[in-house]
Amino acid sequence: MSTGLCARDTSMDPPLRLSQPPQDIETEDGRIRNQEASAKIRDAWIYKQIRTRQEEFTQYKEARILCGTWNVNAKKADIEGVQLSLEHWLGHGVQCDIVAVGFQEIVDLNAVNVAVDNKSLKTSQYWIERIRGTLGADFMMVAERHLVGLLVCVFVKRVHMQRVKYVHVDSVGVGVMGIAGNKGGVSVRLQFYDSTLCIICSHLAAHRENVVGRNADYANILNKTRFDIGLEAVQEVIRSGSLHQWATGTSSVGVLDHDHVFWIGDLNYRIDESIKTEDCLYRAVKGDLQPLIVMDQLNIERARGRVFQGFEEGNITFKPTYKYQPYTDDYETRPEKKLRAPAWCDRILWSSQNPSHMKQLDYSCCSSLKISDHKPVMSTFVAVIKDIVQAKRDAIHQEIIMVIDKYENQSMPIVRLDKLMLDFGEVRYDSKLTLPITITNTGQVLAQFRFVPKLEEVEICKPWIKVSPAYGMLIPGEVTTLEISITLDNATARALNAGEGILNDILVLRLENGRDFYITINGTYARSCFGMSLDELVMYSVPVRTVPLDPAKRLELGIGNSPASLCIPKELWRIVDAIYGRGLQERDLFSVPGLEKEVREIRECLDTGAPFGPFNIHSMTETLVSFLAGLSTPVIPPTLFPTLEVDNTNIIAWSRKLLEELPPISYNVFIYMMSFFREVLLYKDANRVTAAKLARICCECMVLGFSFKTSNEETKNSITRRAGMQIIMDNFITTDSI
Repeated sequence: MSTGLCARDTSMDPPLRLSQPPQDIETEDGRIRNQEASAKIRDAWIYKQIRTRQEEFTQYKEARILCGTWNVNAKKADIEGVQLSLEHWLGHGVQCDIVAVGFQEIVDLNAVNVAVDNKSLKTSQYWIERIRGTLGADFMMVAERHLVGLLVCVFVKRVHMQRVKYVHVDSVGVGVMGIAGNKGGVSVRLQFYDSTLCIICSHLAAHRENVVGRNADYANILNKTRFDIGLEAVQEVIRSGSLHQWATGTSSVGVLDHDHVFWIGDLNYRIDESIKTEDCLYRAVKGDLQPLIVMDQLNIERARGRVFQGFEEGNITFKPTYKYQPYTDDYETRPEKKLRAPAWCDRILWSSQNPSHMKQLDYSCCSSLKISDHKPVMSTFVAVIKDIVQAKRDAIHQEIIMVIDKYENQSMPIVRLDKLMLDFGEVRYDSKLTLPITITNTGQVLAQFRFVPKLEEVEICKPWIKVSPAYGMLIPGEVTTLEISITLDNATARALNAGEGILNDILVLRLENGRDFYITINGTYARSCFGMSLDELVMYSVPVRTVPLDPAKRLELGIGNSPASLCIPKELWRIVDAIYGRGLQERDLFSVPGLEKEVREIRECLDTGAPFGPFNIHSMTETLVSFLAGLSTPVIPPTLFPTLEVDNTNIIAWSRKLLEELPPISYNVFIYMMSFFREVLLYKDANRVTAAKLARICCECMVLGFSFKTSNEETKNSITRRAGMQIIMDNFITTDSI
């Protein structure tokens, strides 16, 4: 069993990329043609047909793959001349077809090594030779890549070497300044028979609290890793069905353009800070692992869709692999050393285009290797590998071409749409609505269609509309369904609340070598307090759903004529009061995500004035944070960021300055929220909330543009100002008076 959340999605068509400007040609009879679009859509359809018949020209075989990862903490596997055996870790690799091994910290990650990297090569060769000695003469190393402390190497059994080709490596540094090699990823890709494999070994950002940093490192490595394998290799991968037809003409591939991807290494995800270090240590030693697994940061971040989407991981049944006292099986608890919470830093994940083509046999750690403060981890897989019979594929390709030729030689395309107007009715904030349109090819020839921008526009629709598919081809008699979806995000809601837009658009569906169809989209915005401004919210004592968007109608009804009838928005008071009344002692308050269905229902209650049901407290807190973050005007504008470094000598002055310069309504809301968070902190033993956590929440939802992610271009001064704002929030929450 694995803990994979979802398989990698390969079902969606990539965007239809055409030359700019598009080469649309108007014929004498007024029809519009684009030969480039027509050719690409035709090729994509042929590719789809071949892929649906892949079983007819593909043979399958199983390959056993061993993956291993170890942070060796700059140690070598020998003590006083006596070499330690890697047998217990990698020894069963002799029964496999492929062995992929990753190391981290093969050298000290000091400033000299990071800058010069003159020791990695020698140390890499040391570990490679140790692996060779373990696997024996039946294996050959096909590739290795090192970067400061990182090393990845891939061995293949000699009997398979004639079917290994297009081997390439890459490395991405994401350490100091976002480029240094003290943190990063090294990778190998290869074609094994007619399946493609990619192995990435990475070492992500350290420190228990730095989840955002690790997420960012993962994204950078994933997006920046590219293999320039050449046009011929790309074309072969396309023919095998592993890469989309649109890749024709390119010479490079990314990580997810492979049949099977293995991501190994010291990912550095820890146990969530809500579990105390001592509690982590106690449970790890006792073997009470499930409570720790539930609060494992990587599991949490994957569940929230922030990292490793489409990847799977096996069930963890071994103790945390970090941090051990070297040369022992004991976690590091010596008084002269910093006490760290045990964690599963060292992980092995995988992703396959066809999930049924990968089976994990085991997932464990090796406790016999004790030189490092990490334990090695290993996992064995059985992968289904493709072996294409090219003659059969060519015959099928020719059959499909003959079918197309038969229809292309007949008359013009004709299609029927079952409707040309879609009325979505009431559309609510952050809710997705989808309506279908059925399109039928009623003619005798192929019908190629695509949505195109209106005259003098660039996009095919407004940003709150999504169309799927945006293009396609139908053979005579074929029917397909177009799905038109509407989703109102913060930006759209703000514009609608400000009277700057309406839910109306016209989509142009173009039939290649045929006519255009005009599809009208209509909807009515169900007004929401989300995306409104504080100044407007305090004007209404009635539910915002009853407040017309048209200022003239509001004036006619006498709604909102006074500048401000409330001190704070009633919606804010309602949700804070609900949390205050029964949620202050809720465990992991502001840490656990709410239930999506309940969050929508709570928003509806706030918008309509309906009473709250017995909602989950975590759903209430998530709604509170999203309400504040979604305000069109933030509680604290960026102009109030501190301009100097904040410390004990000036924090009171900065705090007073902030209060003095806040607009009146923002001042009320800020004071109200600070008072609430102080109450939350009184129950910290029960809810496990810290002042730093609350300060972070304040910054995330009440300060415009505040983010804990820092870009490479960000100046030291702006980082200092962000840090200063969090210190000020912490001071407001923990001080006795304002």
